[in-house]
Amino acid sequence: MTKYTCLNPIAQCGLDMFSDGYEKTEELSDADVVLVRSAAMHDLDLPDSMLAVARAGAGVNNIPLEECAERGIVVFNTPGANANGVKELVIAGMLLSCRDITGGIAWVKENSGDENISKSTEKAKKAFAGTEIMGKKLGVIGLGAIGVRVANAAVDLGMEVYGFDPYLSVNSAWNVSTHVQHVMSADDIYGECDFITIHVPLLDDTKGMIGKDQIAMMKEDTVVLNFSRDSLVDEAAMVEALAAGKIRKYVVDFPSTITAGVDGCIVIPHLGASTEESEENCAVMAVNELTDFVENGNITHSVNYPDCSMGICKSAGRISIIHRNVKNTISQYTAVCGDAGINISDMTDKSRGEYAYCLLDLDAPVTDEILDKLSAIDNVMRVRKVK
Repeated sequence: MTKYTCLNPIAQCGLDMFSDGYEKTEELSDADVVLVRSAAMHDLDLPDSMLAVARAGAGVNNIPLEECAERGIVVFNTPGANANGVKELVIAGMLLSCRDITGGIAWVKENSGDENISKSTEKAKKAFAGTEIMGKKLGVIGLGAIGVRVANAAVDLGMEVYGFDPYLSVNSAWNVSTHVQHVMSADDIYGECDFITIHVPLLDDTKGMIGKDQIAMMKEDTVVLNFSRDSLVDEAAMVEALAAGKIRKYVVDFPSTITAGVDGCIVIPHLGASTEESEENCAVMAVNELTDFVENGNITHSVNYPDCSMGICKSAGRISIIHRNVKNTISQYTAVCGDAGINISDMTDKSRGEYAYCLLDLDAPVTDEILDKLSAIDNVMRVRKVK
């Protein structure tokens, strides 16, 4: 019986996908696998029994990735599962930035007691006039699952769209509209576009990627949208640019003490993926990842180990091995099996940085002796009998 726990509420449609071989526990110390959304895990005492963590969402900065990697705990995320929900809010953010919709609604509420509100409206509405997005230039930095959807939607809305992504995947290249102009440098976007939206992960080299120098390149009255992570933008520099009239609006989905309540900042309370559909999609993908890993040893969408799959196990036995990415390790696995007179019918080994993951399919049942001998090999971090 595999035990799972949820550190945040997870959509029931995902949890319903667990078979009778899984049991929910409220105690982290008893869990083999964990489902999480935004709960902070850095200070949690993760049990030795833990095999995997699945983040029902894309960002994983709330999970201690290096600690998990060192302990042989595979961390999954669900890229693309919430992409449509975020895309729709980005489009809404663009409209809010150029049409003072919220200001107009607030005015109506404040003047709800005016018996002549219909006539008053005709005089007051000039204060809330704005501009349209059709024909404007949009720069999309990061053409992953969300960025591609935003770019394509903007094309359909009549915008002139530029995209920048030095690591453009084959899948994204196939899905992005042919009307999106691919530029070779983010500087081209900073200098040309009326709207700039960023869709990149928060890494050491992307933190503060939009700061004073990048803002200085931008056109007067530019709108910057950030629905990825607040730390991607130097928010103090952005607030200064708003006060100076350099930037028209800063739309961000992550409230902070720097931007909350500041004129020119449209701050949304982290609603990008807060739709029923997104939460369900993330839950279903996360559970699928966990069950495929537990039952077949396959890794899909891991953020700390390489993706590795051999499908459903049809052999007599399967073993998964997490090890350091060093030479001559695989030959030791084959030697252990050969000495035991067991044939390896299939094998795959994938690496990612200093870590690697191996699957062995055997023509005979897996014995404790085999597991013990594999575990004793230098640089082996975790051995598991999958079947």
